[in-house]
Amino acid sequence: MKKRPNRYWAALLAPLALLALAGALMLHPSGAAMPASSPAAIPVSTDNWGLSFQTEGDCPVGNATAEQLARYDACFVGDTSQKVIYLTFDCGYENGYTEQILDALKKHRAPAAFFVVGNMIETAPDIIRRMAEEGHIVGNHTFHHPDMSKISDQAAFQKELDDLAALYKETTGQDLPNYYRPPQGKYNEENLRQAKALGYKTVFWSLAYVDWYVDNQPSAEQAYAKLLPRIHDGAVVLLHSTSRTNAEILDDLLTKWEDMGYTFASLDELPLCGGA
Repeated sequence: MKKRPNRYWAALLAPLALLALAGALMLHPSGAAMPASSPAAIPVSTDNWGLSFQTEGDCPVGNATAEQLARYDACFVGDTSQKVIYLTFDCGYENGYTEQILDALKKHRAPAAFFVVGNMIETAPDIIRRMAEEGHIVGNHTFHHPDMSKISDQAAFQKELDDLAALYKETTGQDLPNYYRPPQGKYNEENLRQAKALGYKTVFWSLAYVDWYVDNQPSAEQAYAKLLPRIHDGAVVLLHSTSRTNAEILDDLLTKWEDMGYTFASLDELPLCGGA
């Protein structure tokens, strides 16, 4: 697979901007905005993963509850009584910043999960091997990054995951860990069943910000304005490894979170995804 241009991935991820800008409103599957307090605002069957940040420092409300997701070995947050952060990165392609991110993680002895697609493994195999060698989880973000919510056939769904897992095994000699993140956060209840049937744990997130437009990166101050007030106990943080800003601030960001009393843990320890 050829490396996709930056504008391709920016366009592909653009729907997430609606989630990041939703604020105190949820997006109902119909597309209409609904108050987060409405019971209909948290259906299990939906189009996109969405969050409502109602109080800074508290866990946001997702459009499916932790209990609903747990029935399918899926989750978006950890133990909200523990000052623990689970770091995750989505990796559509190598943009020159992943090794700097890995350096910061190594400095802080912070485990992370990198959800990769086929292009990332094909074009940056040494970086993928480094992730595995340094103890990070490499998760399944599908081979081609399609809208998986439109794939109802189990065999077609499985092929996207199997092809990525096979390429990872060929590249590293190791089995791909059984963590899955739907591209663009697009999912439905059937997708959760499909992933569980294949032995995967579906991992969403409880904190993210608009960091994926490579030609319009936020400043450090803008990033901190989103990532510091909204961090919360048990947070599953989503960052993009293509982001220059993330690479530049990660060392300092991890220090700031440590100064707030947080520690970092692996997804293997995430309770609602079957961890300890």
